Amino acid sequence: MAEILKRNKALSVSPLKTSQPIGASLAFLGFQKSMPMMHGSQGCTAFGKVFFVRHFREPVPLQTTAMDQVSSIMGADDSVVEGLKAIAEKSKPALIGVVTTGLSETQGTDIRRTVKVFREQYPEFNHVKVVPVNTPDFVGCLESGFALAVTAMIEYLVPTAEEAKTQPAMRPRQVTVLAGSTLTPGDVEYLEETIESFGLRPVFIPHLGDSLDGHVSDGYLEYTSLTMGGTAVSEFETLGMSAATLVIGHSLTKAANLLQQKTGVPDYRFDSLMGIEAVDRFLTALQTISGTPVPAKYERQRTQLQDAMLDTHFMLGQARIAVAGDPDEVYGFSQFLVGMGAEIVTAVVSSHVHTGILEQIPTASVKVGDLEDVEKSAKAQHAQILIGNSHAVESAARLGIPILRAGFPQYDFVGGYQRTWIGYKGSRQTLFDLANLMLSQHANHEIKPYYSRYAQKQDYQESAYASPTTFTDSSLQH
Repeated sequence: MAEILKRNKALSVSPLKTSQPIGASLAFLGFQKSMPMMHGSQGCTAFGKVFFVRHFREPVPLQTTAMDQVSSIMGADDSVVEGLKAIAEKSKPALIGVVTTGLSETQGTDIRRTVKVFREQYPEFNHVKVVPVNTPDFVGCLESGFALAVTAMIEYLVPTAEEAKTQPAMRPRQVTVLAGSTLTPGDVEYLEETIESFGLRPVFIPHLGDSLDGHVSDGYLEYTSLTMGGTAVSEFETLGMSAATLVIGHSLTKAANLLQQKTGVPDYRFDSLMGIEAVDRFLTALQTISGTPVPAKYERQRTQLQDAMLDTHFMLGQARIAVAGDPDEVYGFSQFLVGMGAEIVTAVVSSHVHTGILEQIPTASVKVGDLEDVEKSAKAQHAQILIGNSHAVESAARLGIPILRAGFPQYDFVGGYQRTWIGYKGSRQTLFDLANLMLSQHANHEIKPYYSRYAQKQDYQESAYASPTTFTDSSLQH
């Protein structure tokens, strides 16, 4: 069991974490005709929007209540009510996610009561779903904000089995998928294709693989201020009819517990889907739910991953790896790489709030800290590769080691949002990428050429094809 080392300084030096409001907004972006609204200053929303646009390379809908100096002191409830009215009236969304920030939380707003006031004053907008979620950015991280938003959506939008008069497996081919924040749109696409190959119909909560996958549709011909693609909000009412729920990511434990309590649908939980053992469990669960055998293509992909493990174990065996990111992400990479014989010498997470997985990370200790902590530990432990987001690029440069970009945000690498990390194929590519990074720094696995002490140096420079162990009489030293 890993020892958890909590923060021991009063500031962040080169922060590692991304805030909870951004994580919650990201969750709301996975639904059709959705609009996240941050309750805070314009700057809070502007910085979040910059992160999204640079990462996904797409226009991202995001609104703000625009708190100023006066409303921050006197109260900003009216800003929320009028903001909801303006969005519902002009944009006609199916879902509005009201996300608090550090400013509004410090001011002491009661966001749930404010939404009730909006309902009372404007009953004509009762058809618009509004979900409030408390996500102060002075605690937690993107992962915890994402999980809080998913939990709030289940609380507000999913009816109980008694209310909806439903029972599990009324739709025997439907499965609910609670997709964690570590899953990229590419990962979600892979999950969708895999589940459908078993003859099942997945309902993703949320579906970033359909809304932020970089597709160009007819909707771009006309301007819209809402999300395009994603899961329809009406699907929340059908979750109690699913045959099973697949929970991807330990951070969604609370959301999964609430969903099971409200619907009674059995669930299968997976902390990670990287590596043979994890993917085997996932496919076995799909086989159990569907009653159909595993398609042959996955058996072939499994053998390809096994071959990749053989090909790369010379480079990754005893490799010294530093991993920095949100808890689920650090756990997934660490568990996978330790199984390959690598050593996790540095594990730094952005937060320990709303998570219980840190103790399971296979390393001696896990530090809750920032990129300064990453650099100090990686340098002291002689790390050879750093895994982290784009914020960690400069840290890797100062350490003089290569970096594998993973997580959010990735603003200096095009297409990182679409990378597939999970499954047999994603795990295989991850091994190749890490092995190539090891080779790029001239790892000691290569055999150095032998040069005879009797040969003159210029003889080898003149011929690029000269054998390292061959010399002639003219090259003998007398």
